[in-house]
Amino acid sequence: MKRSLLLLLSLSLIAVAPVAAQTTFYQGKTVQIRVGFAAGGAFDLWARLIAQHWGKYVPGNPTFVVQNMTGGGSMIAANYVYGVAKPDGLTLGVVSPAMYIEQVTGKKEVQYDWFKFSFIGSPDKTERIFYMRADTGIKTLEDMRTVAETPRCGSTGIGTAAYYFPRLLQDTFGLKLMIVPGYPGAADVNLAIEKGEVHCFSGTVQAYFGSEPLRTWAKSGFARVLVQGGVKRDLRMASVPTLWEVMDKNKSSELHRRLAKILLIPDDMGRPLFGPPGMPADRVKLLRDGFNKMMNDPELLADAKKKGLDVAPLSGEDVEALIKEAGVPSPDLIQRLKPLMEN
Repeated sequence: MKRSLLLLLSLSLIAVAPVAAQTTFYQGKTVQIRVGFAAGGAFDLWARLIAQHWGKYVPGNPTFVVQNMTGGGSMIAANYVYGVAKPDGLTLGVVSPAMYIEQVTGKKEVQYDWFKFSFIGSPDKTERIFYMRADTGIKTLEDMRTVAETPRCGSTGIGTAAYYFPRLLQDTFGLKLMIVPGYPGAADVNLAIEKGEVHCFSGTVQAYFGSEPLRTWAKSGFARVLVQGGVKRDLRMASVPTLWEVMDKNKSSELHRRLAKILLIPDDMGRPLFGPPGMPADRVKLLRDGFNKMMNDPELLADAKKKGLDVAPLSGEDVEALIKEAGVPSPDLIQRLKPLMEN
């Protein structure tokens, strides 16, 4: 009888030990979230909101802090998390998922493998839009073929969605357009639009209705959305055509449709949080479980609503499945994509 009790006790201790180890690892720890853009944009807003609530749902209740690491349209942050940060579960990143496109097109600055990051989850999905100062008089994409003054569009970096989506529009519909890359974040581009330095930007529906000054612009009519990248029109701008509708109207080629489909894949990934490759599986699971629980937290949902942020979370497994499905485009498509990713 004593022997059986000792055996049961030993088995119990073995089962409890991993849980205790997991709990004690994050006890008193600080987790850094490296954001690839400047403060004020939707990536930064989401990272700070997540940092505020995530610790409640990770055993050990670690502190999460946000650090902005701008440059290269968030490539510097992606390279840092992949190649510099220790894979110990204490450094995470959130960058433009357009970094996937940068990699598959062979951008020389890429020092990461998008397929090997330890993905934790994403708080939302995004849908691309292209908006313009209303006082330019441009009301449709087609107007940009014959406009007297070539519009200047701000971009957060060559190769980001804010760069390649306008380039796709330009290439597909023959638009007059000059893209000005190099802004640290979307907030900087919007300030430049207010000042008249540039006229347009490719952002997201979520940021347009979820952050300032865009919410005010939407109400006041300061800016006009010319096209949206979703399959269906967003009800908040039901008069704005989708990219696919404009393509149908202009009888766009099958090649341009295939290019558009690839370039919009990152929007399905949303704003994914990830760690370096090779993170211990138990820590990935702790962070994923905590992330999934946090995204149902009534306080987080209320805070997101106040900030105008749409909540449409993806689990780490969901993000990985999207990336696996996207895969690597065919060589001929990659060659056709490259000009859209270059200055």
